[in-house]
Amino acid sequence: MQAIRVSLRRWATPLVIGAFLLMSITGVLMFFELDVGLVAVVHQWFSWIFLIGAGAHLALNWRPFRNHLSSGWGRVSIAIFAALTVAALFSWGLITGPQIARPIEEALMDAPIAALAAMTRNAPETVIGRLAADGIVADSDDSLRDVALRSGSDENRLLAIVFFLN
Repeated sequence: MQAIRVSLRRWATPLVIGAFLLMSITGVLMFFELDVGLVAVVHQWFSWIFLIGAGAHLALNWRPFRNHLSSGWGRVSIAIFAALTVAALFSWGLITGPQIARPIEEALMDAPIAALAAMTRNAPETVIGRLAADGIVADSDDSLRDVALRSGSDENRLLAIVFFLN
């Protein structure tokens, strides 16, 4: 049986084009806070596909890339985007939704189920009943983190049961 060989050139550019389109569309959706479904997850994971394609594309076009960097505009453009990347690592006093999402999620995971029930305007027994319907044993003093560790359940699934499933 003969091995099928696919050249780097044959897949690198289409991969970059497809990933660029996907990243652009999902990025715009996220910018306008329309990140429903799996938009944010797809954006995050396909960034790796984009990087693989871009790396292969760069390898194929190394000489033109090197020539671009030898020009003044090439060096300035790389310097500008490198500076923007470094600047993005700082909050500059601005607190954004993605920055606070993780601490909020951590606080929710550590709060007792009774407190989570109050947040959802439900009785603790209602939330415990939802968990039980999913085969998860808990009581009102348990945190979701404890329940997740004890039951082997996914933390996001537990949060969904408490906050989204009625």
